Amino acid sequence: MTHPLPIMSVKSSNSRFSDPLRKHALSIFRASLQAVDPAAAVRRHVRVSRNWLIAGASRYRLDALRRIYVIGAGKAGAAMAAAIESLLGDRISGGLVNVKYGHTAKLRRIELNECGHPLPDENGVEGARRIAQIAAGASAEDLVLCVISGGGSALLPLPAPPVTLEEKQAVTKLLLACGASIHEINAVRKHISAIKGGQLARMCWPAPVIALMLSDVIGDNLDVIASGPTAPDSSTFADAHRILNHYGVWDKCPASVRQRIQSGLSGRVPETPKPADRIFRTVQNIVAGNNAAAVSAAARSARELGYRPLVLSTTIEGETREIARMHAAIAREIAASGRPARPPCCVISGGETTVTLRGNGLGGRNQEFVLAAAIDIAGLDQTLILSAGTDGTDGPTDAAGAVATGSTIDRARRRGLDARSFLAQNDSYHFFEPLGDLIKTGPTGTNVMDLHLILVGPRP
Repeated sequence: MTHPLPIMSVKSSNSRFSDPLRKHALSIFRASLQAVDPAAAVRRHVRVSRNWLIAGASRYRLDALRRIYVIGAGKAGAAMAAAIESLLGDRISGGLVNVKYGHTAKLRRIELNECGHPLPDENGVEGARRIAQIAAGASAEDLVLCVISGGGSALLPLPAPPVTLEEKQAVTKLLLACGASIHEINAVRKHISAIKGGQLARMCWPAPVIALMLSDVIGDNLDVIASGPTAPDSSTFADAHRILNHYGVWDKCPASVRQRIQSGLSGRVPETPKPADRIFRTVQNIVAGNNAAAVSAAARSARELGYRPLVLSTTIEGETREIARMHAAIAREIAASGRPARPPCCVISGGETTVTLRGNGLGGRNQEFVLAAAIDIAGLDQTLILSAGTDGTDGPTDAAGAVATGSTIDRARRRGLDARSFLAQNDSYHFFEPLGDLIKTGPTGTNVMDLHLILVGPRP
């Protein structure tokens, strides 16, 4: 069973240059999604040959296994679990995967539990408790397959006493609002969690574990993907304390959170498991798909469409507006001088930026990226910028991202829309919606961060 790829819809504009560029940009984005299809990614790394399950570099005799469980969390969890079911069928004894609301599939042996993202909810906590029970019940004669993908950190919430879900949510909101990176947010969440930072692997011990991951983090660090439930944790209670102080939110944190972290600093609470821990001897962590695969596919698609592809980086991070203006500057340079690539060209980057909230509008990092860039490419013919999340969701909206051309600001002005005012209010969604420039895919079933495209067509 595979997860259907999305049908993307973006209304056409009136610009005589934009329509071909839009079609090409969306075709390139679709190719990037196809390259990180979760089911295909699982099948590339796991297969069944007669009586053997072959995963990565390891082989497991199926008739020697008493039970096979499938657990996990993430936006791509349904599609990944479906791929596991198609391989193992009735050999699966059971399992549970936490997924985002609406990101589901029809399964027979594995239960899907819909819950909240980006802010965790009680459904997520209950699912995490049940996942922990399955893990704790596994023995050395069993096998645990764990599917992990982007969003897994919020979708696997099991607060460590005395922290409650509401208090953990409060900390997450504080960090999101102040622009903390995903690495920093996860370092804090792992140390107020009972399941993240290798603690799920500790629950599974002594059962062997195969963890299949779709990476949504810069550098594909195993301990950062979904806060590393099956990976050794490189962060410490001291790191969590430092991050909260750095952003000036330590005193705003609930008392239970401060108590938990202080208990860890004093040694009253054990650290998350580190690389030398024996529990990891039977754990195999496999990165089955990542942003680099999506970017490479985008480059191939661009070349097939007649563009010179230029990959900037798959590790783009930082403040969204600043990164967007850097991309817009590259677009202007290409239009003016043909550097760093001669038109027609497609400049590609991937990663995940952060937004510091200043207003009360609606949007997400990709829509804000395009709005900030649109201001700086205003008036440029044959120029387009696209930014979209590979999971199909950008912030708390139904859009994956947005697209803008050199004519976008002029079109908006004729409708009475002032781009700078919308940007100041973090209201990119309501800027692009009346223009028909939102990219709406619905849930894609995958999640490997974001894709940014600059297309500069041939000069007239």
